Amino acid sequence: MLVRDLVERFEQFAPRGWAEPGDPVGLQLGSLDAPVHKVLVTLDVRPEVVAEAIEVGADFIFAHHPMMFHPAKNLDLAVPQNQMYATLLQHHITVYGAHTNLDSAPDGMNDWLAAELGLQHTTGLVPSNGATATPAIMMGRVGDLKQPTTVQAFALRCKTIFHVGGLRLISHTPDAPVSRVAVLGGSGGPFYQAAIAQHADVYVTGDISYHPGHDMIAAGLSVIDPGHHIECICQPHLTQLFQQWAQENDWPITVQATTLNTDPFTFL
Repeated sequence: MLVRDLVERFEQFAPRGWAEPGDPVGLQLGSLDAPVHKVLVTLDVRPEVVAEAIEVGADFIFAHHPMMFHPAKNLDLAVPQNQMYATLLQHHITVYGAHTNLDSAPDGMNDWLAAELGLQHTTGLVPSNGATATPAIMMGRVGDLKQPTTVQAFALRCKTIFHVGGLRLISHTPDAPVSRVAVLGGSGGPFYQAAIAQHADVYVTGDISYHPGHDMIAAGLSVIDPGHHIECICQPHLTQLFQQWAQENDWPITVQATTLNTDPFTFL
């Protein structure tokens, strides 16, 4: 089996054309014509993940976050990122990234997040700029809770759901009722107006910075920031999906998710 066999099947599920403009999705390193026997699924491609791939004998790393957001300015191996590229090439490991196309895909990232939050009757939150030919493809989700709660109680629930040691609550009304929730995995700060337009009581997303936080409060929106790393929810889901496709297509591969936590932040 070749890498391209799995890639072609995945791109039926989440076409690269659904990625936001400029998002460097797709083959990151290696060759689509390389043989694949074992797949390691990860949120991030970091040196420790590459070491794990080597240890378990994986020859294909499938990541949500593209490994090469910024082009290398040189190939100086004293730079850890460059050394990681060299190690991957030395061990003949192919790397592929599926980012905002997976975010927008039906039954993809944001549906997984919405399901974890217990949302029902969900719809899309933000039209995908990548999928201009398919208007129904949208990033983020908005839906209703089965039972209303309060902003603060829902924030504490998010902490448990996403197994985070801490999160940031951006709200002047922690006791306000919550029945409608918007969620967008990753850095969703620029899209908070869409949550307001769809009458969300709370917006769950990551990487909120100082001044946008003020703007959200001024607009009357409560926001829960459990971090960017909650997107690691993709790891078990993608693993299960690839195992299902392997069984359906009689692919001679094994698939496993990374056992590592690549969240760079620790709450003290």
